[in-house]
Amino acid sequence: MIDRLFLKLRVRDLLSAEEEAVLRETIVELAEVPAKKTVLCRGEPLHRSILLIDGLMCRYKDLRNGRRQISALHVPGDFLDLHGFTLKHLDHDVMSLSPCRIAYAEHSRLVRLTEEFPHLTRLLWFTTNLDAAIHREWELSLGQRTGVARAAHLFCELYQRLRIVGLVQGQSYAFPLNQSELGECLGMTPVHTNRVLRELRERRLATFKGGLVVIEDLRGLEALAEFDAAYLYLDSTPR
Repeated sequence: MIDRLFLKLRVRDLLSAEEEAVLRETIVELAEVPAKKTVLCRGEPLHRSILLIDGLMCRYKDLRNGRRQISALHVPGDFLDLHGFTLKHLDHDVMSLSPCRIAYAEHSRLVRLTEEFPHLTRLLWFTTNLDAAIHREWELSLGQRTGVARAAHLFCELYQRLRIVGLVQGQSYAFPLNQSELGECLGMTPVHTNRVLRELRERRLATFKGGLVVIEDLRGLEALAEFDAAYLYLDSTPR
């Protein structure tokens, strides 16, 4: 059930059989979530954290006028709110973008894990630091990259994140968003988003259609985005 979490962690460090076993004991209670459902609301008291098993979810914040900014995307193997273990409530909402399967880790179980398994605790702490690194890169994109480079960077990032959990086929991957939702990730209007996607298609770098991203020229896409995967920490380093 949580094998994609193991894939994500093993890229960065070794996991012992005992650590795998305790994670399996900690993450339980599988649930199905329909698309477009807010599963966590800002300010809601938290007593457990959520691991994404299948599907795509996002963190977002919105304004009173209904305008929304998606601030993070989560792929299978990601915790949606592990930071909620210490914060106890979130300052943002979490929503499913596609039909999803999730599992829960009660905070009481995480307390035991942190007390008895220091290396595993560091690995889970690493995942929250990784979320922060990805957030900083998104901030750079929103503030400084052009619209077309912003989209190219997101497509490159998702290619790497989905690849390590076995969800890339050739040069393509499922990305079940519509153009409006993609625009909310990129901080662009639907019209601007459509124009950016057309430019990527005409330059024969990537296409996005029908919930599928097809990368035609990965090196060219990375060059356009000035993409450097170092912020994803894909190296295996003892932690």
